Amino acid sequence: MADQKPRSADELLDIVDEQDRVVGQARREDAMARRLRHRCVFVLARDADGRIFVHRRTPEKIVFPSLYDMFVGGVVGAGESYAEAALREAEEELGVAGLPQPEPLFHFLYETPEHTWWSHIYEVSCTLPVNPQVEEVAWHGFLTDEELERRLPEWEWVPDGREAYRRLQEWRNR
Repeated sequence: MADQKPRSADELLDIVDEQDRVVGQARREDAMARRLRHRCVFVLARDADGRIFVHRRTPEKIVFPSLYDMFVGGVVGAGESYAEAALREAEEELGVAGLPQPEPLFHFLYETPEHTWWSHIYEVSCTLPVNPQVEEVAWHGFLTDEELERRLPEWEWVPDGREAYRRLQEWRNR
């Protein structure tokens, strides 16, 4: 919800292997600094008109500060399910309460030389007025699919969200 504090660098995460099995735990800051594989959720939020919630992250974000994203979401806490994290993150970042449970779509392993996490993709309909967390979201708007496609080459996007969106388009085209 909008009045909750953002999750901290001290948040405890489950560390997972290549098959997404828990092999340990670490603080979020340590997981990021040591490139320990953990879990994340990506939630595509659409308004009543089917437009996609798009936002620019604040400069204070630990990962990918000041970049644009077409997903809300974040890390899955230790012992938390992907589904629980998807609903929590969507409500927190959108600043709403009472969202329906996001619909799971697919998952993939995101790996770069700097980062690695299991990524579960969800979609949710948000017909409530949004009030995004100012600690998380510097700017936001709802874009049609066509408007988002036009913005892809123009704006600097978070690389994991961009990859998740590419995979979502492939998944939908199957």
